[in-house]
Amino acid sequence: MNMTVRMKIFACMGLLVLIVSITFSLTTQAYTDSLIDQFQKKHINADYLSATPEEQIEILRSYFHDKMQLNELLQVTHGARLFFFITIGLIFSFWISGVLTLPLKKLISAIERVAQGDLNVKVPVDTKDEYGKVAQTFNEMTFQLRGAEEARRRLVADVAHELRTPLSVMQLKLENIQQAGHQVPPEMLLRLQDEVIRLSRLVDDLHVLSLAEAGRLSLDRKPLDLTVHLERIVDDVRYEAEENGLDIRLYTSSRAVTVIADARRITQVFFNLLTNAIRYTPRGGKITVEIEDRIVDRNASFACVSVIDTGIGIPADELPHLFDRFYRVDEARSRYSGGTGLGLSIAHHFVKAHGGFIRVTSRPDEGTVFSVFLPIADMTETR
Repeated sequence: MNMTVRMKIFACMGLLVLIVSITFSLTTQAYTDSLIDQFQKKHINADYLSATPEEQIEILRSYFHDKMQLNELLQVTHGARLFFFITIGLIFSFWISGVLTLPLKKLISAIERVAQGDLNVKVPVDTKDEYGKVAQTFNEMTFQLRGAEEARRRLVADVAHELRTPLSVMQLKLENIQQAGHQVPPEMLLRLQDEVIRLSRLVDDLHVLSLAEAGRLSLDRKPLDLTVHLERIVDDVRYEAEENGLDIRLYTSSRAVTVIADARRITQVFFNLLTNAIRYTPRGGKITVEIEDRIVDRNASFACVSVIDTGIGIPADELPHLFDRFYRVDEARSRYSGGTGLGLSIAHHFVKAHGGFIRVTSRPDEGTVFSVFLPIADMTETR
């Protein structure tokens, strides 16, 4: 049985009472034995033996009564025993306090190290009581802090990297314009404008992503027919897909699939997924969008939209990081496609904000499947 701190204190105090009781009993018995010995030596004589039993009992009672009234008993013997008991109690209490506060001392030392910036500190979990739970929670907290600090450093490095390229291009073009000292051709301004648009898109994506991660993303939720909505999205990207030599098709059921969602956010989710599929599927490939109704998962009903491509695929060791900010699979790390590495992360957080989730399966050189699960609308609540 795992003992709580309260149970340990109760057990220690019970042990203290037991020790004091046994000590008191032993000292009382020893003192009584000494009185009997003294009575036997001083009063058991011929006169005592010749007395009647009633007289013998009265003599014994008078002797003990007189002894109990002596200052020696009250001031010396009783005082000595009281001092002895108090000493034992203080020593025991000091020991108990040391045992009970030792885990706190370790925790305080660890907290001080964290306050100084050391996030690698770990408190040993020696018990399963409240102290053990506090130590375990503290270790989990420092683990999360280390992860957050590492993510912050990566974010700063990634943002600096993403901003450096367009800023360098703009700076170089502007320097060339200044050195040339003649009229600026329109095509030069267009290239500068492209870099400004890239920067603006990056800043907007970071802002939206930070709101989503903080749970402060505003959603305008309304009943949305996924079938009709996806038909529009697929039509919007069809020209780009056909330009890249890709066949894109949408497979749906005849009945409506309704979810409660923010149409603008959901559009961005599927637009990001389809854009990635087009970007990383070789010419002659195929992209398929499928809608399934009433998929039961986690004791809830979902609509499932799968974006299936026959592209370059994603290695298994890359999948856990796929929704991280600025993450790009090795084959797609070049900037020629104009991606910022935020699309999948934004899609993941948008779907999560709607109470859904995204799953991905992939095989290198065979293709990738992104499955978006969105909660089915309860039409009785929308009327």
